[in-house]
Amino acid sequence: MKKNPVKAALAAGLPQVGTWLSFGDVFTARLMAKVGFPWLTVDLEHSPIDWQMASMMFATIADAGCVPLARVPRGDHDLIKRVLDGGAMGVVVPMVNTVEEAKIAIRAAKYPPTGNRSIGGSIPALNFQCSAGEYYKHANDEVLVILQTESPQGVDNAEAIYSLPGIDAIFVGPNDLFWQMKKPDGTEPTPEEFEAMLQRVLAAGKKTGTPVGIHTQSIEEVQHRISEGWQFLALQSELKMMVTKAQELVDALGQSPSPSDLARY
Repeated sequence: MKKNPVKAALAAGLPQVGTWLSFGDVFTARLMAKVGFPWLTVDLEHSPIDWQMASMMFATIADAGCVPLARVPRGDHDLIKRVLDGGAMGVVVPMVNTVEEAKIAIRAAKYPPTGNRSIGGSIPALNFQCSAGEYYKHANDEVLVILQTESPQGVDNAEAIYSLPGIDAIFVGPNDLFWQMKKPDGTEPTPEEFEAMLQRVLAAGKKTGTPVGIHTQSIEEVQHRISEGWQFLALQSELKMMVTKAQELVDALGQSPSPSDLARY
């Protein structure tokens, strides 16, 4: 059975920088899988990607030698099982705030006796280049389980969550965490308060030996976070990359859109 190089690298303490896929398109996925990122996450939480398209994207990414991951809309058994049975080599679970929510997600991603994922299907074995029987036997060792910390409650429970067996990495969604930190009157956290919250995540990861990661928007930010000890990092998304480059070209032509048009992105 094909090994999961991203899982092995994270376990060895090495940083892994990939990106997010927001377009439900096989051609786009194929192009991005050939760029050189070690992993790509197909975002089924915030993008209109259906199950069949997601499965085709997982196959395209895996065939290119890249690791296909899937972010599910929420951490329940059916959604996690469906992306893994569709061929994802790992799952990213959003809004994990409690130990019980973490346990549900971990069990859903693991076959018995470790978890309660149901046996069946042959598609994931194709992406791991093995027989279905071999996949069932070794999937628990190769499928990535990544949980997201996106709220103050999740940070408060971080050490207990990160200590659970079966977690390969933690991923911070900065936007959600920032918005979840708003006070009842709508007051936003200061940059210092937000950074302190991120550092609590990093500290919990280091204490428990669990790799932690974060979504970033620039090479400088990636390098800074890696120097701090973050490992699983997303750099922008293919959507962000496309729009940013297009905007640079339009600006160079002196044809910048109005502020209201920019707000859409």
